[in-house]
Amino acid sequence: MRARRSVALALAGLLAAALAACSNGDTSNSNASTAGTSTVLNVGMPNGPQTENHNPFLGSSSGASLGYRWMIYEPLVMVNPLKPQEPGKPWLATAHTWSDNFKKLSFTIRDGVKWSDGKPMTAEDVAYSFELRKGNEGLNQDAIPYGTITQSGNKVDLTFTRSQFVNQNKILGVFVVPKHQWSTFKDPSQDTVKEPIGTGPYKLKSFTPQTTTLEVRSEYWQELPKVKELRYTSYNDNNAQTTALANGASEWSFVFVPNVKTVFQAKDEKNHKVWAPGTLGIHGLWINTTKKPFDNPALRRAMDKVINRDDIFTQAEAGYFYPKIESVTGIPTPAGESFIAPEFKDKKHVVDVEGAKAELAAAGFKLEGDTLKDPTGKPVTITLTDPAGWSDYITSLEIIKDNLSQIGIKATVDKANQDAWFKAFDEGNFEAGMHWTNGGATPYDIYQNIMDGKILKPIGKGGVSGNYGRYNNPEATKALDAYANAADDAARTAALNTLQKIMVDQMPIIPTGASNIGALYSTKNWVGWPDESNPYGPSQPTQQTALQIVLALKPAGA
Repeated sequence: MRARRSVALALAGLLAAALAACSNGDTSNSNASTAGTSTVLNVGMPNGPQTENHNPFLGSSSGASLGYRWMIYEPLVMVNPLKPQEPGKPWLATAHTWSDNFKKLSFTIRDGVKWSDGKPMTAEDVAYSFELRKGNEGLNQDAIPYGTITQSGNKVDLTFTRSQFVNQNKILGVFVVPKHQWSTFKDPSQDTVKEPIGTGPYKLKSFTPQTTTLEVRSEYWQELPKVKELRYTSYNDNNAQTTALANGASEWSFVFVPNVKTVFQAKDEKNHKVWAPGTLGIHGLWINTTKKPFDNPALRRAMDKVINRDDIFTQAEAGYFYPKIESVTGIPTPAGESFIAPEFKDKKHVVDVEGAKAELAAAGFKLEGDTLKDPTGKPVTITLTDPAGWSDYITSLEIIKDNLSQIGIKATVDKANQDAWFKAFDEGNFEAGMHWTNGGATPYDIYQNIMDGKILKPIGKGGVSGNYGRYNNPEATKALDAYANAADDAARTAALNTLQKIMVDQMPIIPTGASNIGALYSTKNWVGWPDESNPYGPSQPTQQTALQIVLALKPAGA
């Protein structure tokens, strides 16, 4: 799973700029029903007017932006990102087997599944769906090194040119498309899809720039969902989406609400729920490690020691959005608890101003009054930058600015233009700023995104897929390769322990919070949502597991 603000600005937990439109997206809740007779579920996202495109591969499509692509296109295996180490739930594949150190994968494809146009789904469609990804770089977003793809009867066999231990859940979660439709497209990675054909329980009923409506189809292979109609409304911004949640027009969304208890939960204390579980992805202060004196790990460690994560969590993240990172390794807990090396099991982030000062003094820095000077005698200053509209990140930077002043670092918060900020991060023309990492089934994805020398690019060269801080450490790159290609768990554990030590010693970024895949939802009309007591999947409506949630929902009071 990748954290992407391009899918929804709400992923950043920020107030998006209002988008021009003829309507602000506010609609009344047309789920007019009495208890136990609900048929419609109203889903919302604060993403502005949509252009019709149901191409499930495109993160910019309306289907991806609002999340309804997962109601139409289904995976081979349903993986729970909250429990990535657990076996996934068989879906379009009834069984799968890995072999040859995760370089071979065999699927048994489910019989009796039909596409929404009435034609049968076959193993040939599954093999074709993998061939599509192999043959189109734009569709192979995780850069999976596919080898051979073969199909016989209801079996599909894949090989890979190297071990896919770190990518196994991404491959299992691949969604399937019909060969008879997609083979007619000129460029599947760019073509607009107006008539989606999938195996999911829903088909397209209508589309407008404001609302996409799906209706249940009768020939679905599983028990039909109780939700007969799904209405996805795209509100102009976070404020409009929050208002819709508060008044009941919207029943399910992923949006950052700064004062969530007052403006949402208090409006209906019985039914308005918030659940934002953390995953194995992080947010934090990325530091450009090529800029002096921030190329000195002692300075970065000292900065880490004075940052107040409690304040960031309670003030910038409203006490719920990005759960604070406690382990010094940067690994979120409890999701990553089992991965933490023995030497770091009980080591937590704590504010330690005196410890930071001692760290700096030992490295040749001098605190003169309220000014920190580097070993050359130059005052230490830093510009912290993020887009102006990303309110939680900007608040985080203001907190960090005050924290750094305790050790004499003069920080300036730059509220950047969003496009200019993306370009600056991409090309390495920044000093520090809040940003996210990739996430996955293990901490590998976090560390690879931060430290991998294979994706390291010089300052000024864009097109990066991580390592925004231009961190260069051959030992880290070697450990990442060792983890990804290890022949057994012992070798993987040793490599991951090495990466944790590098993270603690070098602090290439300063982690502050865990990524979440959460939601705000209402139990007034529908029950059966995942929560802390039943975390069968993340609650975010734009995640693939949203399909599992909709299938589990039942009318309240039924």
